[in-house]
Amino acid sequence: MGEALLAREARARRTPALVGSAGFVTGDRPAERHAIAVMADRGVDITAHRSRVVGPELLEAADLVLGMAREHVREAVVAYRPAAYRTFTLKELVRRGTAAGRPPGDLDAWLRALDEDRDPRGLLGSDAEDDVADPMGRSRRRFAACADEIEANIIRLADLLWPGDVA
Repeated sequence: MGEALLAREARARRTPALVGSAGFVTGDRPAERHAIAVMADRGVDITAHRSRVVGPELLEAADLVLGMAREHVREAVVAYRPAAYRTFTLKELVRRGTAAGRPPGDLDAWLRALDEDRDPRGLLGSDAEDDVADPMGRSRRRFAACADEIEANIIRLADLLWPGDVA
């Protein structure tokens, strides 16, 4: 859902961002049925989505790595340590980015600045301030609440990264 919502927001802002998603469990699985339905309600078709397993090569190539929970960030950093400074939970990046202000045109420098005072111990455990609750195995209503939370944070992130007119 995050991939589709971020890609939609980038298109709406006429930004040529390449957005992809991957996880740590299994690859080549379709999106969950509730996710498909919830995204369809938002006018986004994710029926063709297939899961991918994240690995060092994907993390090395990414300009920005977003997780929905601290555990995702932790696993990404373990898989490819050099990506640590550009790996955040969505909510953490929005919170830190809002406090710091818009990037000055250099995404990499902005991410490094946002990373400066981070404590790696902050990746331990979970925290509602950083984590989007995983709806897997839950009701369609939980998927909708999750999509609402992701969408609100994606819009806030897009406002930071790509301010201006939305198509």
